[in-house]
Amino acid sequence: MSHTFRAFVVQPGENGLHRAGLADLSEDQLPAGEVTIDVAYSSVNYKDALAAQAHPGVVRKLPHVPGIDAAGTVRTSSDSRYQPGMPVLVTGYELGSGQWGGWSERIRVPADWVVPLPTGMSTLEAMALGTAGFTAAQCVLALQRCELGPEAGEVIVTGASGGVGSIAVKLLSQLGYSVVASTGKLDEAGRLVAWGAKRVIDRNDLESSSTKPLLSARWGAGVDTVGGSTLTTVLRETKPYGCVAACGLVAGTELQMTVHPFLLRGITLAGIASAGCPYEKRLAIWNLLASTWRVKDLSELTTVVPLANVREVVTKILRGQMLGRTVVQVAPAAGA
Repeated sequence: MSHTFRAFVVQPGENGLHRAGLADLSEDQLPAGEVTIDVAYSSVNYKDALAAQAHPGVVRKLPHVPGIDAAGTVRTSSDSRYQPGMPVLVTGYELGSGQWGGWSERIRVPADWVVPLPTGMSTLEAMALGTAGFTAAQCVLALQRCELGPEAGEVIVTGASGGVGSIAVKLLSQLGYSVVASTGKLDEAGRLVAWGAKRVIDRNDLESSSTKPLLSARWGAGVDTVGGSTLTTVLRETKPYGCVAACGLVAGTELQMTVHPFLLRGITLAGIASAGCPYEKRLAIWNLLASTWRVKDLSELTTVVPLANVREVVTKILRGQMLGRTVVQVAPAAGA
C-alpha cells in the first residue's frame, strides 16, 4: 500500500507570490485526525478558487490543499464508527480552508467531520451536490420553516447558473415551486428553463437605483447566492411574510437598506452557514438529498474534470464563466 499520493498544492513562491499545481505528498504530511480517507471525487466551489489563489481570507497558511468537499472510502480509522472501506463524505467545517482539503488523493480529518455516504448515493453524486447542494437544501428548508409552500408565489433564485443556484432551481422546481432564475448568462436561459425555471430574468433587473425603503412586492420568497445590492433589492421586493435565504457574498457584504421590509412586511432574512452546520442536522440533510429530495438528472448540470485540469476550472470560475457544478475526479482513472 502506497504512502505517497498526489495533491493540488498551493505553495509559497518568491517575492510574496505563490505557485500552485500537482505535487507528491506523503502521509506524514497530513494533518492530525482520526480518519484517513482515499478520495475518489471532490468539487470546485468559489471558495476553492480563492484558496487556489492563496487568498488570505480563505487560506491561513501555505502550503495548502484546496477543496471544501471530498468523498471516498475510509483507509484507516481510530474511531469505531468508521471502518476501512466504508464510503463516506466530508463537506464544510475547516476542510479546504483551515485544514488541507479534498483536492488530494488522500485526506485525514477529525472523525466528527465524517458523514457516512447515504444509502443509494454514489461518491460522484455526493460531489455533484457537495457544499453547493447541501447549501441549496438548507435554503429550501429555511423557506419551509417560514411555512412558505408553492402557493406563496414566485421564488427568485439569484446567481441561478452557479453551483448553489442551479441546484436550488432544480430542487425548488421538483418540490412544486414556481422558480424565477436570475442570471448574467442570458444565453443559458434555455438550460435554466430545462432545469426547472418558469422564467429567466437578467440579473440587472435586480439592480434598483431607487432609494425607497420598499419596492413593489414581486417575490413570495427568494434564494440569494450573490449578496450586496442584489440581496438588498430582493428583500425590498419580497411580499409580506416572505423569506429570503441568503448564502452568498460575491457581489458584496454590505446591506444598504432600512429595516422597513422586516418591520412593515414581516420579511425574514435567513442566513445560511453551511460550514458549521451541526452534525445531526447535517446528517439529516444528506439523507434527505438521498431520498425524498433526491435531485433528478443531476448529471445535466455536472461537468467532471481530472485533478490535473483543476487549474483551468479555477480560472473560469474566477472569471464568472462556470455553469452548474464541476466535480473533480481525484482518484486516478482505472488503468492510469
